[in-house]
Amino acid sequence: MLEQYYTVNTNGSDEQVIQKSRFIGYVRRVETEDQAQAFIQEIKKKHHDATHNCSAYMIGEHNQIQKANDDGEPSGTAGVPILEVLKKKDLKDTAVVITRYFGGIKLGAGGLIRAYSSTTSLALNTTGIVKRKRMQKLKITVTYPLLGKVENELRNADYSIETIDYLEQVTFHVLVSLANVSKFQDWIIDITNNQVVIHLDGETYIELPEQKKEEHS
Repeated sequence: MLEQYYTVNTNGSDEQVIQKSRFIGYVRRVETEDQAQAFIQEIKKKHHDATHNCSAYMIGEHNQIQKANDDGEPSGTAGVPILEVLKKKDLKDTAVVITRYFGGIKLGAGGLIRAYSSTTSLALNTTGIVKRKRMQKLKITVTYPLLGKVENELRNADYSIETIDYLEQVTFHVLVSLANVSKFQDWIIDITNNQVVIHLDGETYIELPEQKKEEHS
């Protein structure tokens, strides 16, 4: 599992008109190639009357799956430019479909590449990019007299409390970044005077909104 990586919000879209051609960009987070292909077919069905439905996707921790499709546009002018934007932004588990309704003016190879690239960036920015950060889940169990102190200390220290179980004792389910697990354990032992039971409870990812980045030429 990666420590952190970038991907997109669940789905989104945006569009623009270039030289009378309408370009509509669709974005979706996908985890398998089957999901990516299903998404592409969904958009093709929705826009069955479009001139082209070009696509690209990048899937896997190490971008093992990379595919691009020009869907009738001149070779290398649509699918590859879409894929290049995904690579440049280092977006994993992301699929993009750009639908084009031809407006009667030919753009040429360079114009097509710019159109598909810019529509991809536009749709990605509108959809939103997130950083997925790997976290350690911990169960922190204390007695009821320590409930108020521990909860206040956790919240003031800006640790993420997922849930709290109120049973015979109180158990806090807390998320801590992997780099801070040892520091957190020492800290929680200190503030409870060692009156605490700590269990590691697996790992998960949290999603943090990423600030929009400008394209570099």
